[in-house]
Amino acid sequence: MLAQEVMTTDMATVRPDAALADAVALMLDRHVSGLPVVDGDGALVGILTEGDLLRRAETGTEETRAHWVDFLMGPGRQAAAYTRTHSRLVADLMTDTVVTAAPETPLRELVDLMERHRVRRLPVLRDGALVGLVSRADLLRALAGALAEAARPRTATDAEIHAAIIAEFERQSWAPLDGVTVHVDEGVVMLEGTIFDNRDRAAMLTVARNIPGVKSVQDDLTWVEPVTGASLGPAV
Repeated sequence: MLAQEVMTTDMATVRPDAALADAVALMLDRHVSGLPVVDGDGALVGILTEGDLLRRAETGTEETRAHWVDFLMGPGRQAAAYTRTHSRLVADLMTDTVVTAAPETPLRELVDLMERHRVRRLPVLRDGALVGLVSRADLLRALAGALAEAARPRTATDAEIHAAIIAEFERQSWAPLDGVTVHVDEGVVMLEGTIFDNRDRAAMLTVARNIPGVKSVQDDLTWVEPVTGASLGPAV
C-alpha cells in the first residue's frame, strides 16, 4: 500500500502570516492536530502542530528555568523562546524543517519516517507541490480496512490450511519447525510438540488463527524450560 492510497487530500492549510487564533480555530473546527503551512503559491513552508502550542503565555504554560540556565542560554536563545511562547503569528511558531513523503512512498517507509523523526503526520509532495497529508489516523483507517478484509469469511481445504501454516512457519526464523507438528481436521488446527521458549506458543497460535478457513486452534504444545528441564503444557 502506498501513501497516495491512504493520504488525506482535502487538507486544511494555513498561511505563515495567519493569526495564531485563526489557525487554532481551524484545527478545532477540522478536528486535526496539525496544519501544513503554505505560501501564496501553495508551496509547503512549514507545519504547525499541537506540540508547537503546548508552551504558551496565554495559558501560563511557558517553561520556567533557573536564572543560571537563562544565563547559559544567552539572550539570543531567551529571545527566541519568548517569541515562541508569546507571538501570535503562525510563522513564529511553525516548524520549518518538515519531513515529507512522495505519493509512491510505501506505508512501511512512512512508518519508518514517523518513528525515526518522531512525527505524527507527513505532508505528501509531488514535484514540490503539496498533494496530501498522511497522519497516524490515516494509518489507523488503513489498518481497519485491512483487518476487516482479513476477517472476511473464507473457505479452504484442510490441505490448503496445513500448507499455508507450514509456509508461514518456514518464513519465520523463530519457528521451531523440528519439534512441532501441525494437524488439520475440518478446519480445526492442532499444534503438537515441544517448544523451548514459551513466547513461541503465542506466535505459533497467531500464525494458525490468521490462516483463512481456520475455524479454531487447539494448543497441545509443551514448553520445556531449557535450564531446569521443567515442562509445562498450555495454560488452561
